[in-house]
Amino acid sequence: MVDEVAVRMAAETAWTVYRATHPDVGAQGRRCMLERHLQGRWEAREGDAEELASFGLAYLHRLPTDEC
Repeated sequence: MVDEVAVRMAAETAWTVYRATHPDVGAQGRRCMLERHLQGRWEAREGDAEELASFGLAYLHRLPTDEC
């Protein structure tokens, strides 16, 4: 079962940090992809919100800059 609170907290943390360093990136597409990715990570291996946020940041950095 996905812990929605942990996933939302992790997504918000990762997104805030990422946007601070990439202010020119559009919001909606990447944010949605991030949340789906983190839900999948949570289902595969539960962890805490901080660990999940670090996975989210790594995921965002791997996305091509022209995607979304």
